[in-house]
Formats: sequence, structure tokens, C-alpha cells
Amino acid sequence: MTIDRINPLEPVQPGKKSGRGGQVEKGKAADSISVSPEAVAKAELYHAMELVSTASDVRTERIAELKAKINNPSYINDKILQATADKILDAFGL
Repeated sequence: MTIDRINPLEPVQPGKKSGRGGQVEKGKAADSISVSPEAVAKAELYHAMELVSTASDVRTERIAELKAKINNPSYINDKILQATADKILDAFGL
């Protein structure tokens, strides 16, 4: 038994052309978004928090300055010792 074709079949048929040719329609407005002032404020706050969390907790320039002062024998005197002792007592509430 044989089956004859009624219509010829091609495995790949040529695509249809739309006639537009990739032209852009003029007169249509572009897409746009609007952001509320609250969202802008929250975004700025989030950005600031990210900067703070990634910043180093140690200020190396301040530490180097203090080390240089402590190594200088003329820095430590009675006035500095008295001020330090007063701050320690204030911290303990005495």
C-alpha cells in the first residue's frame, strides 16, 4: 500500500514578511518611571548604611599619631596624667 501526497510538503517553509521592515513608529512616548521621594530617601539611606558597614573601624592615621605622641618623652607629663585620670574617674561615675 502506498500513500500519495495531496499537496507538496517542504520541511522548512519560508517565513512571512510583515512588511514593516524594522521601522519604529513615531509619535509614541518612551517608557518612563517615577520614583517617590520616600523611595529616594530610603535608597540614599541604604547607600549610606552600606558605606558605613564597609568602612574600616580602625583609623590607622589616628593610631600612628597617638603612638608618635606616646613615644615622645616630653608628651607624658603631670597635666596629661591628671586629665587621663579625671576621664577614667568620670567614666566610672566617681
